[in-house]
Amino acid sequence: MRYDALLLLSFGGPEGPDEVMPFLENVTRGRGVPRARLESVAEHYHLFGGVSPINRQCRDLKAAIEADFADHGLDLPVYWGNRNWRPFLADTLRQMKADGVRRAAAFATSAYSGYSCCRQYLEDIDRARAEVGDAPEIDKLRIYFNHPGFVEPVIENTRAAFDRLPPDLRPDARLVFTAHSVPMAQPGRASYVAELNDVAEVVAGGRPWSLAYQSRSGPPSVPWLEPDIGDHLKKLHSEGAEAAVIVPVGFVSDHMEVKYDLDVEAAELAGRLGLRIERAATPGTHPRFVAMVRELLLERDGTERPALGRLGPRPDTCAVTCCRRPA
Repeated sequence: MRYDALLLLSFGGPEGPDEVMPFLENVTRGRGVPRARLESVAEHYHLFGGVSPINRQCRDLKAAIEADFADHGLDLPVYWGNRNWRPFLADTLRQMKADGVRRAAAFATSAYSGYSCCRQYLEDIDRARAEVGDAPEIDKLRIYFNHPGFVEPVIENTRAAFDRLPPDLRPDARLVFTAHSVPMAQPGRASYVAELNDVAEVVAGGRPWSLAYQSRSGPPSVPWLEPDIGDHLKKLHSEGAEAAVIVPVGFVSDHMEVKYDLDVEAAELAGRLGLRIERAATPGTHPRFVAMVRELLLERDGTERPALGRLGPRPDTCAVTCCRRPA
């Protein structure tokens, strides 16, 4: 084993009402987002007591990874650091340095290619290492959207969502996959869309399906990936659909953008339309997903590199020019 630690690398989120606005300001710093927009998004968090689910989900995932490592004789400490909120990545690297860690593998809670999904985490690592000085080397583990450890839990959760529908609605229920929208001009956008379509095809298993997007945050003048999930549900209703299963295939856990954008906004819209919907769970701490983290780590020492679908496994290391932030 070439590594002496695993770093769980995530987005971060507030854990109390007083943290909501500072967190949102961190997320949007330098992007010129109006204060009114931040206040609007803050209300999403306040509906849940000002607490994002993502930090609890990261704690649960960290504990599950540690248990899986122990069960398989892998003596490797697991650390956790975030991009936008405590524990901040630089603080985690300071602790790793103090503990004597020299080289770690990083597992990011984002399964896809693209700037905001992948390259931005590499920038986070570089920035945090520069801030700490003489920090451990960090190798980000490969993109895993088509790894069986991600896809199989999504399939299982999709079947469970169909099973929650009344039997008479299941045969004609629409299958809708969702992912976070990104600007059309974002580097890596084409790869992101291709990967989403590839994994959706595998999960659908021959059933008709569609792909929609959610959680757009940019100004109306900037084109983003469409259709929006709300607009798509209206379209399905106009076509006579009575039920739909929504699968947030672009996410690895049920964090705020799943809990609010789908479980609140989309659910309320579907209720007004008279459209019955069920939302599939994300992988979260599914044992197969947790085991995948260990498998991705062991790949670095030459084990097999499984992948479902048509695109094959992504490389361990991205080209330096891949998905770079535009000047």
